[in-house]
Amino acid sequence: MSNGDLDKLRQQIDAIDSEMLRLLSQRARCAQQVAEVKLREIEEQDGKVDLTKVMFYRPEREAQVLRRIMDANPGPLPDEAVARIFREVMSACLALERPMEVAYFGPEGTFTHAATLKHFGNSVIAIPSPSIAHVFTQVESGQCQYGVVPVENSTEGMVNHTIDNFMNSPLKICGEVEVRIQLHLLVNARTDASKVRKIVAHQQALAQARNWLDANWPLVERVAVASNAEGARMAAAEDGVAAVAGDMAADQYQLSKLATNIEDYANNTTRFLVIGKEWVPPSGRDKTSIIVSTHNRPGALYRLLEPFEKAGISLTRIDTRPSRTQNWAYVFFIEFEGHQEDAPIRAILSEIEEKSLMLKPLGSYPRAVI
Repeated sequence: MSNGDLDKLRQQIDAIDSEMLRLLSQRARCAQQVAEVKLREIEEQDGKVDLTKVMFYRPEREAQVLRRIMDANPGPLPDEAVARIFREVMSACLALERPMEVAYFGPEGTFTHAATLKHFGNSVIAIPSPSIAHVFTQVESGQCQYGVVPVENSTEGMVNHTIDNFMNSPLKICGEVEVRIQLHLLVNARTDASKVRKIVAHQQALAQARNWLDANWPLVERVAVASNAEGARMAAAEDGVAAVAGDMAADQYQLSKLATNIEDYANNTTRFLVIGKEWVPPSGRDKTSIIVSTHNRPGALYRLLEPFEKAGISLTRIDTRPSRTQNWAYVFFIEFEGHQEDAPIRAILSEIEEKSLMLKPLGSYPRAVI
C-alpha cells in the first residue's frame, strides 16, 4: 500500500470522526431536552421541582437500547465492544441531565468498583462504602441514587451478607451485572518472586485461587483481608507482600504481575445487583427476585415451587437463609425468568402468597446485557 493510499484512508477516518462528533453532540442535546421535559412535567404536577423525584436513569430503557444496538451490529466490531461504547455514550449524556452518585461495596480497585463502571459507565460518581450494609444505608438515606453489591460467584456461591440485608430493607433490585473474575499475583516494583513472604487478599479471592497457590506457593503465609483492593494497597506499601487481585487494583496501586490469571476456574464470574428505590418497568427480557418463608413441614418447598413448574417458568437461582424470627426456620431466596407485571408471574406470586408465611418481592429487572 502506497503512502497515497494511507493518506486517503486517514482522510476518510478524519471525516468519519468529525461526523461521529457531530452526531454525539446532537445526541447529547437530545438528552438535555429529555431532562427538560421531565422537569417540566414534575413542575406542572407538583408546582415545584424536586430532583429526587425525577427518574433520569431508566434501567429498562438502557437495556433495550443496548440490545437493539447489539442486534443491529453489522461488524466488524464484536457485539459486546459496540455495547460498551454505547454504554459510555449513554453515561456521558446522562451526566448532562444529572450526575448520578452510586455507592459500591469496597475501596477503589475492587471488582465491585469495576462492576459499577461496567453497568453505569465512567461518567457516574462512584462512591466506595466500607460494607454491604453501608451501601444499603447510602441508598435508603438518599445520599446515593443507586448501589452495587455482589450477590453470587460462580465457584464460591452466594454472598450471604447481601441476601440478609434485603430482609428488612425497602430497596428494590434494579439491575444486574456480571464481571469475569481474572486474578493476578501482584507485587510492588521492589519485590521479586524470591522475596515474597506473605500473600494477602479477600478470603473469597484466596479460595478462588486456592489450587494455584497450593501448587506454586505452598509454604507462603496467606492472610485474608477486608478486600482485594486492601490487599493491593498493602502490597504497594510493604516489600515482600504479594496481593491476589484484578487488573483494576493493579492499575490503581501501580503493581507488577508475578503471575496472571491464577484463578482455578477459567469461567469464574461474579454477579452483582444494582439496588435502588424504584420498581423497574418491563424491558422485554427480565428476571424477578423474591424472598419467601413457609411453614416448616414436609413438602413445603415443593408446594412453593410447584406453580413455576406448572407455568413453565425457569428458576435461575434458589438459596436458603436462616430466619431471624424463629430457630431452625428458613427463608428462600428465589430468582426466575420474567417480570412481575407479566400475567403468568402475577398468577404465580399470588399462589405463592397464599401458601407462604411471608412473600417479599425484591424487584424485577433487565437481565444482564453485557
